[in-house]
Amino acid sequence: MKALRFGRHAAIAVIAAGALTLTACGSDNVTNSPTGAQATGTKVTGTLTGIGSTAQAAAMDVWKTNFATANQGATIQYSPDGSGAGRKAILDGSAQFAGSDAFLKDEEVAKSKELCGTEGAIDIPVYISPIAIAFNVPDVTELNLDAPTAAKIFRGEIAKWNDPAIAALNPDAKLPDLKVTPVSRSDDSGTTKNFTEYLADAAPEIWKDKADGIWPASLKGENAKGTSGVVKTVSDTPGAVTYADDSAVGGKLGIAQIKVGSEFVKISPEAAAKAVDAGKPVEGRAENDSAIKLDRTTTESGAYPIVLVSYHIVCSTYDKQETVDLVKAFEKYVVSEEGQKAAAESAKSAPLSAALTEKATKAIESIKVKS
Repeated sequence: MKALRFGRHAAIAVIAAGALTLTACGSDNVTNSPTGAQATGTKVTGTLTGIGSTAQAAAMDVWKTNFATANQGATIQYSPDGSGAGRKAILDGSAQFAGSDAFLKDEEVAKSKELCGTEGAIDIPVYISPIAIAFNVPDVTELNLDAPTAAKIFRGEIAKWNDPAIAALNPDAKLPDLKVTPVSRSDDSGTTKNFTEYLADAAPEIWKDKADGIWPASLKGENAKGTSGVVKTVSDTPGAVTYADDSAVGGKLGIAQIKVGSEFVKISPEAAAKAVDAGKPVEGRAENDSAIKLDRTTTESGAYPIVLVSYHIVCSTYDKQETVDLVKAFEKYVVSEEGQKAAAESAKSAPLSAALTEKATKAIESIKVKS
């Protein structure tokens, strides 16, 4: 399967390279056009190729459509193969940008300097979304869970839905004597990275594995590729439970409320945004890198800690001015008020805060041609 995936990336890269015939002039500031995606005084055309996050898929669909509508002749290609695949693609030159629900690791930043210049690649936050603990339990649509109980469920230490640990948190629920089937991602996933980071930070006495984009091989249960894969598996399997971007769950499955401090917080874009606001910049990164270290153990009222900040990872420098112009025009639209509103309407994401938007825009402005 890996060979097929890399072959697909290579094919996309060849198409993109052949189609990347761009023209640009004047300013590339985003205007208030009907879609918010037209660059003032600039005509950008050609093809920009991205690979990565499946959680971003719904937002990317509306972003690339709006941008292409406002910029006739410009095409954004995006293949939702998973965050790990996206990061590999920008590091090996198969894509001009990556969508990733996890920021670059230090070793990936170092490797990115081979293709992206001395400053390497940078993480730009574009999409904030809560991760739902979604379950298929007949006649149960809501459950309260705390971090230790969630960790036991996904480690396979809780075998039945009427287990005393779940019952203690849900005294009014009619919990069945039904097998619990944890379902994890089979691919390298930023959603997995964020979810396991929550479990490792909030329930360290139970979740002994380190946070990682690859699910621990030692744990039993089912697995499926991509967000749509795990949601479908849980939908088809009574007793199954998974973790997935909230936008993909919709009304198909039950969703847990998560204990924060002394309260149980319902999943929502607003609650996710509150958790992100409590985060801090990742230390040791370049000036224009906007990677965020989230506080998974926050006790702030109304904050939902199982959240992902999804990034567009772009090079700080590209070989051609035309590529720079297209990357900057598209990314400015994505982080703009109009772009964030479009994503929120289509994918239930939380818009970037004013401070994050300002920082992201500054990072985009810094992209330049290799000297």
